[in-house]
Amino acid sequence: MRRPSTLVNLVLVLALFSCSIWTVWSRSSSLCKHTNFEEIRRPHSVSIKEFGAIGDGVTLNTKAFQNAIFYLNSFADKGGAKLFVPAGRWLTGSFDLISHLTLWLDKDAVILGSTNLTDWPVVDPLPSYGRGRELPGRRHKSLIYGYNLTDVIITGDNGTIDGQGSIWWSTFKNKTLDYTRPHMVELVNSTGILISNVTVLNSPFWTIHPVYCSHVTVQNVTIISPLKSPNTDGIDPDSSDDVCIEDCYISTGDDMISIKSGWDEYGIKFGRPSKNIIIHRLTGQTQTSSGIAIGSEMSGGVSEVYAEDIHMFNSNNSIRIKTSPGRGGYVRNIYISNVTLVNVTTAIRLTGLYGQHPDDGYDPNAQPVIENITINNVIGDQIKNAGIVQGIEGDKFVNICLSNITVNVTSSNPWNCSNVQGYSDNILPEVCVELKERITPDHSSNCYHLSKPEPSSKN
Repeated sequence: MRRPSTLVNLVLVLALFSCSIWTVWSRSSSLCKHTNFEEIRRPHSVSIKEFGAIGDGVTLNTKAFQNAIFYLNSFADKGGAKLFVPAGRWLTGSFDLISHLTLWLDKDAVILGSTNLTDWPVVDPLPSYGRGRELPGRRHKSLIYGYNLTDVIITGDNGTIDGQGSIWWSTFKNKTLDYTRPHMVELVNSTGILISNVTVLNSPFWTIHPVYCSHVTVQNVTIISPLKSPNTDGIDPDSSDDVCIEDCYISTGDDMISIKSGWDEYGIKFGRPSKNIIIHRLTGQTQTSSGIAIGSEMSGGVSEVYAEDIHMFNSNNSIRIKTSPGRGGYVRNIYISNVTLVNVTTAIRLTGLYGQHPDDGYDPNAQPVIENITINNVIGDQIKNAGIVQGIEGDKFVNICLSNITVNVTSSNPWNCSNVQGYSDNILPEVCVELKERITPDHSSNCYHLSKPEPSSKN
């Protein structure tokens, strides 16, 4: 593949810098049209210190967190309450949140996950997975957990939650786990959730996991785990709807964001899709996985995803859809626009043969439906592959639409396509024959969202 001229390279580099991280943070318009959580004033507030907590990084404060939240539950029907975590290093095992609660972290506060695995209780698997994600049977509870809640806020002055996950990563790599590793923050079957203005470090497993939730906002959050830490996804909306993720920086050992909806026969039976999801102004890196992924656990379906202003560097894949025969479900009506890439192995990757199955009970004839995927306005420098787009034999991915994509590639075979049908306009390097038919003038109606207005969150 002949590289573009020096002038083209210069223009591309200038475009990349014009979409720098500074630009991401400087824009003020929000797509998260949620209730103004900042105006929620809890009439009751206590400090974790009032319940005997000691912020020395050594004393275990699980009971203090549990007792404080038990006390604050008496104010749930009186406007709710705030639990203040002041400066200090507050070591704790898992604790449960309650409805109408604000967990507020001071800028110098650090909630530390215990390195004693017994401080993370074992709970039943999620019904849409049928077992632990890593091992059959049960799983460890997340550090911060909530079930069947309403109106929960985790925020502050950019305080820190540190899972101290290295003990879990070592146990996983040594194959000495007894149960699936815990997430950092997991909210189950809850509504009205805000996570904002915090830094989350070193999750044992997936970092923020809203599952069976509605009206979720994750905003101004920094998530960092070592780039080689296993399965430390950033934010994983799972069988959830009306989710808005905005102004986040994520650098992890797995997908920055992965949208899920259950695993094979269990996800099909549970039947709760992920839908109406907005991702806006996302920046970060992942050396092993993807910036925005859908799947591979998508058996309940994923639809109506809108992602805009994505900035990735030093990463493996930018955009990826992962599925497999036996998954069932669908991924449809996906629109991703304004993507800037530097030093990324593959810009666009759609994979029809990915992932393991939970057990032998899955239906190998349950084919996923992948359709109406639009990717628009992508620029990239130091890219190896423009796209690997591989459907399933006998189950083509259809209406895959690519528009206004210019990436400077190093591979002599920049596109690899099979079992896929779609359209394209203004692609450099030249797209594969399966996607070469023009969008305009005849196929705009086949391309999701190209003629529709910008969405806003219903949160």
